[in-house]
Amino acid sequence: MPSEREQERRRLRRTLRLRSVLIASTLMVAVVGALVVGLVSSPGWERFRQTFFSWPDARASFPAIADGFWLNVQLFMICEVLILVVGLAVALARQARSPWLAPLRLLAVVYVDLFRGVPTVLLVLMLGFGMPALGLQGVPISGFFWAGVALVLSYGAYVAEVFRSGIESIHPSQLSSADALGLSRAQAMRFVVVPQAVRRVAPPLLNDFVSLQKDTALVSVVAVFDAVFAARDYTAFNFNFTPYVVVALFFIALTIPLARATDWLGRQALERERAGAR
Repeated sequence: MPSEREQERRRLRRTLRLRSVLIASTLMVAVVGALVVGLVSSPGWERFRQTFFSWPDARASFPAIADGFWLNVQLFMICEVLILVVGLAVALARQARSPWLAPLRLLAVVYVDLFRGVPTVLLVLMLGFGMPALGLQGVPISGFFWAGVALVLSYGAYVAEVFRSGIESIHPSQLSSADALGLSRAQAMRFVVVPQAVRRVAPPLLNDFVSLQKDTALVSVVAVFDAVFAARDYTAFNFNFTPYVVVALFFIALTIPLARATDWLGRQALERERAGAR
């Protein structure tokens, strides 16, 4: 049972916390209200509303955008798994110490430097239009396929560096302990280092996947009928930009839960570290 003094401290903390929330909420409402009033009172508001917030156009474009967005979700789910595999493989290749694996290590460095340096949209354009143009037998010509390959190559390079930073954050004593137990370096990486590294880098990995979900919209540049392409198609025929707002709402509805999950994982990891330090 907490003492009377401790109970008083807790009541004071709750009061201060409640006051902070009320002040922040009031300020937020005031700022948002001022922005809304300034927006709707501007001279061009009515034309802006008809162009970007037209309910009839939103309703008319919704079915095609919903179908296209499902393609974006499919691409995201496929690429996410492949990116994890590619990123971890490249990170492990960069951590290899055997002289026999020096060419593999050099190839991994070149891969990371190259694909982190090329903008993702350029990679999508080059692969999406370039590979089908070669006319190679047995090579897919689908824009969806090559756009997915471009996303995997691009994000694989970033995720590889995230994994590598996690692996290098593990204290060398872990490897020494594994060596003392008779484990080879490969076994130590598999059973000791990598599991700890993956737990540490889970929050930044989720941040990368939030970005990946948004970047699936880049497939529209190679004429893949995703949500953005559907919105652009409707806009071109009806001269109204409301479908772009509809697409934005679709992406927001998916990315906000991912962002909150990232924050939750980050807090959980911080609490575990604090608990371990006690």
